[in-house]
Amino acid sequence: MTISKYIKLLGIIVGVVAMNILVLSPGFLGVKIGGDALSTAFGVTLLFVSALVLLYGSYSLLFKSPIVIPVKQIKTREDYEDALMHYRRVKPLEKDITLAFEQLERMAKRKDTLLNVLNQRFESTELSYKKFASVTEEVEKLFYLNIRSILNRLNVFDESEYERVMNPKATSFSKELLLEKKKVYNEYLSFIKSSIGSNEEILLKLDKLLLEISRLDSFELGDIEEMPCMQEIDMLIKQTKYYKQ
Repeated sequence: MTISKYIKLLGIIVGVVAMNILVLSPGFLGVKIGGDALSTAFGVTLLFVSALVLLYGSYSLLFKSPIVIPVKQIKTREDYEDALMHYRRVKPLEKDITLAFEQLERMAKRKDTLLNVLNQRFESTELSYKKFASVTEEVEKLFYLNIRSILNRLNVFDESEYERVMNPKATSFSKELLLEKKKVYNEYLSFIKSSIGSNEEILLKLDKLLLEISRLDSFELGDIEEMPCMQEIDMLIKQTKYYKQ
């Protein structure tokens, strides 16, 4: 379960507990179970409804299968997490999907840290601030493009077919056909691992950028262009075609 779902579940629990305290506490509304008939009926109904809310909320967040959003409609980090969650139990990809989740969290932290550092070092109207912020935004787009590419591959990955192909005893396919099928599925796995590796490289470059910003006392726009990590990031961005999508 993603962190956002834990937060939602905690919010439901806190809300239900607060409502019961407000209604049943003598210091507030003072509804008493065991008092008059109306008060007892109201109190029992409140407890029953509270239990239903907790059970349904827990079921929806912990056990109910998430609705798969079409990749082209995914916009927020939570959307990406929910989309990846759908494939978290695909055995050949469990470690890769887990790593992709971790990368999403680290990317959000890197961006927040970088923007905080920029706000401490520059005014938001300065060209240096705008340059760093623009590059950060471009790298983030590239990062999420890689996640979208992973999801596009996962949408057409057939786990049961993969298991049949990788277990020759469980299929009657010819050796030639099996080799072709294995090649296709190995390409799926290789692409996903490559995209995750690209995102790890992006996170590393953001770490380098933070380090270089913290080392320098002053910045001129020309100096920024010459920073090694900025040149690496610019090259990484130029090598992609995301701006055409």
